[in-house]
Amino acid sequence: MAKRHLSRNAVRDIGTARVETLLRLSQEAVRAGRGDRARRYVGLARTIGMKAQVSLPPDFRYCRRCLLPLIPGLNCTVRLTGHKVVCGCRECGAVRRRPYLKEQKNHD
Repeated sequence: MAKRHLSRNAVRDIGTARVETLLRLSQEAVRAGRGDRARRYVGLARTIGMKAQVSLPPDFRYCRRCLLPLIPGLNCTVRLTGHKVVCGCRECGAVRRRPYLKEQKNHD
């Protein structure tokens, strides 16, 4: 039998659906205390996303060092300092800083 070739849009649609499913499962695994399983799901989601040229959702946060999904209050700390949002992973201790100058300018 001949191989069936999918269009680029079909590949992206399938990739998007699989990435969303894996990320949802990873958050459920973190809440259930299965960090190893959550890391595996995030790693698979990143791999599928790169292969299908699909980016991860912008609202999904994960630790860039240990690939654990970050859920504030559960496994990460969030602090506002100066002009930055500081998010720290409680598992590996990695710290991520993001600016929030635009929000402060709009607020004033």
